[in-house]
Amino acid sequence: MSIPDPVPGTVIRYEFLWSHERASGKVDATKSRPCAVVVAVPLAENGVLRTVVAPITHSPPDDPATSIEIPAHVCRKLGLDDGCHWIRIDELNSFAWPGLDLRPIPGKQGEYAYGLLPRDLFERIRQGVLDLQMQRKGKMIPRSSK
Repeated sequence: MSIPDPVPGTVIRYEFLWSHERASGKVDATKSRPCAVVVAVPLAENGVLRTVVAPITHSPPDDPATSIEIPAHVCRKLGLDDGCHWIRIDELNSFAWPGLDLRPIPGKQGEYAYGLLPRDLFERIRQGVLDLQMQRKGKMIPRSSK
């Protein structure tokens, strides 16, 4: 299977770099995880797609305004494990698609996408990201193509 297009709402496997990792001087993530594509827009005339992703984590949020819980039936449909999952909307990575940090799903060689989030859930995520960015409460970590 080839690398999918970065359609907003697609859940991919990606080496997400947290802001605390970047602050400690790291340039590479410590592990790969599911992430939701929030934005994918072409840059200028070169056709490069600038992509923004939000991480999916098992860790419950300290501040409920920074995360959106993924319903269990959506997790099952995507093939995520049985634990609770939250999408962090206050921590984002941006990169040129596909970049060097896209990873295949464990146990599914050549597959990079888990599937699409339901439209209503994606809209909550998108609006939450926009709200936090407008309030300057979101963190955007630009990733290079190394």
